[in-house]
Amino acid sequence: MSPPSRRLQTKPVITCLKTFLISYSLIFWFTGVILLAVGVWGKVSLEAYFSLASDQTTNAPYVLIGTGAIIVIFGLFGCFATCRGSPWMLKLYAMFLVLVFLAELVAGISGFLFRHEIKAVLGSAYKDAVNNYNATDAKSAAVDTIQRTLHCCGENHFYDWNTTKYFKDGNGIPASCCKENVVCSPENLKDLDKARDLVNDKGCFSLVTVAMESNLGVIAGISFGIAFFQLIGVFLSCCLSRYITNNQYEMV
Repeated sequence: MSPPSRRLQTKPVITCLKTFLISYSLIFWFTGVILLAVGVWGKVSLEAYFSLASDQTTNAPYVLIGTGAIIVIFGLFGCFATCRGSPWMLKLYAMFLVLVFLAELVAGISGFLFRHEIKAVLGSAYKDAVNNYNATDAKSAAVDTIQRTLHCCGENHFYDWNTTKYFKDGNGIPASCCKENVVCSPENLKDLDKARDLVNDKGCFSLVTVAMESNLGVIAGISFGIAFFQLIGVFLSCCLSRYITNNQYEMV
C-alpha cells in the first residue's frame, strides 16, 4: 500500500490523465461520426464509379460505415472505462486503438499508392461501359449517373456515341447527356447536328479519372489523420492503466 503522501501526489496525476482521456474519447467518438459520414458520402458519390468496374455493388462504403459505427461504440466504451478506472478495460481500449491505427494506416497507404492504378482501371472501365451501353444494366446506369453528375457526354466528346452499337441501333445519344434545363426529344438525340446545342460537349473520360483520384485522395487523407490520432489514445490509456495498477488507486 502506498504511503498517504504518495497517494496524494498520485491522485492529481490520475485525475489529469482521466480528464485528458475522457476528452480524447469524446473526440475519438466524433471521428467515428466522421467516418460514418465519409462512408455515406462514398456510397452516394462514388458508387457510380465503382460499379463501372464490377457488376456488383462495391462494399467499400459499407466498410467505412461499419468502421465508423464500431469507433462510435468504442469511443463511448473509452469514456466508461476511464470513469470506472478499470485497468483491464483501459488495456482493452488501448488494444482496440492499436488495431484501428493499423487498419486505417494500411487503408490510407493502399489508397494513396494505388490511386493511379484505380484511376486507370476505372477510366478503361468507363470506355468499355460506353461502348456496351444498353440503358438497362448496372454499368449503363452508372454511365448515366456520371454524365448527369459531371455534365459531360461520351468518352472525349458527344460524337463518341456515334460509333456505339446503342446509337447505330437507332436509339441516339442517351438522355443523360442533355444539358440542364434543356428538353431533349428522342428525335433530336438521334441526329448529331440537332443534338449539338442540346447535349454537353465535354467528354467524361478525363473528368471521371480526375474526380476519382481526388476523392480517393480525400479518403486516404482522412484515414491517415484519424489513424495517427489513435496513438494519443493509446499513450493516455496505457499511462492511466499503469498509474492505477501501480498505486492501487480506485477511481471515484
